Amino acid sequence: MTRLLITRPLPDSVMDAARARFDVTARDRTTPLSRDDMTASLRDFDAVLPTLGDLYSADIFAAVPQPRARLLANFGVGYNHIDVAAARAAGIAVTNTPGAVTDATADIALTLMLMSARRAGQGERLVRAGQWQGWHPTQMLGLHLTGKTVGIVGMGRIGQAIARRCHFGFGMAVAYASRSEKTLDFPATRHADAVALAPHVDFVVIAVPGGAATHHLIGARVFAAMRPHARLVNIARGDVVDEAALIAALQAGRIGGAGLDVYEFEPKVPEALIARDDVVLLPHLGTAALEVREDMGRMALANLVAFFDGAPLPNPV
Repeated sequence: MTRLLITRPLPDSVMDAARARFDVTARDRTTPLSRDDMTASLRDFDAVLPTLGDLYSADIFAAVPQPRARLLANFGVGYNHIDVAAARAAGIAVTNTPGAVTDATADIALTLMLMSARRAGQGERLVRAGQWQGWHPTQMLGLHLTGKTVGIVGMGRIGQAIARRCHFGFGMAVAYASRSEKTLDFPATRHADAVALAPHVDFVVIAVPGGAATHHLIGARVFAAMRPHARLVNIARGDVVDEAALIAALQAGRIGGAGLDVYEFEPKVPEALIARDDVVLLPHLGTAALEVREDMGRMALANLVAFFDGAPLPNPV
C-alpha cells in the first residue's frame, strides 16, 4: 500500500478518507517539518502531503539523491515553500489546491478592509478594556467603504473574487495592477504596477503569489505613492511586503493604516505593528473555515489518488 506522510493534523473527514486509500503516517504536531523530517519524508514515503512552512528547498532534495517519494501534494494554493524546479529535477511531482481557497481568502480581505476602515479592532479593545464612555457624534470616525476605490495587486482568481465583493457589494470602483489586461465581468482600470496604482486608490489589496518574483514587491516606493488615508491589506504572503518599510510608513503617517493576515517572518510579528491602533492583525485566518479546509484536503487527496492511479493530475504546478 502506498505510504503517505501527512505533515500536520487535518480535519477528521480528510484523515478518514486518506486512511481509507493510503497507508498513512500523520504527525500530531502543528509545527513545520524540520530538515531531518523533510529528508526522511523523501526517503521513507511514497508521497507527502505538506503545507505552509514545510520548506522543501533545493538543498533538501539534494540531500536525498534517490528519493522514494514521487509526489508532494501540497495542502494550500501557495507553494512558494517548495522549490518546484528542484522537485522536478529529483523526479518528484508537485500539486496544490487552487479554487477551494478563493472565496474564503477573499472574505478575509474584506474583513480586514472593514476592520481597518471602521476601526473595529481598536473599538473592540476599547470596549473590552472598560474604557468606552458612550456614543457621541465624533467617536472613532473611520473611512466609509461604499463608493471608494479598491486597488488589487494581482488580478488572479482571488484578486477577482475580492474585486467582485468590493464592486457589487459596496459599489466600489476597481483598479488593478497586472502584467496583462484581464477580461472581467465588472469595470476595472488597469495600471502597469503597484507604484502606478497606489495614488489612485483608497485600499491597496495584495493578492499575488509568493516567491522570489514578488519578494518585497510592496515597499517604500509604493507607500510613498499611496494616499495619506489609504489602507494596505495583505492576504497573500508576508514577504511580498517589506515589513520594515511598512512600519516606517505607518510611523511617519504616510498611509492611513494596514490590515494584515500574513507576516514577513511569520509567526513573528514585530512589536512596532502590535503596538499600533491603526493596524489590524489576524493570525493567518485566510482559509480557516472547516468546510474550506475539508475541501482543500479532498483536493489534495484527489491529486494523490490520480497520481497513483496513473491518471492526469488535477492540479499540477
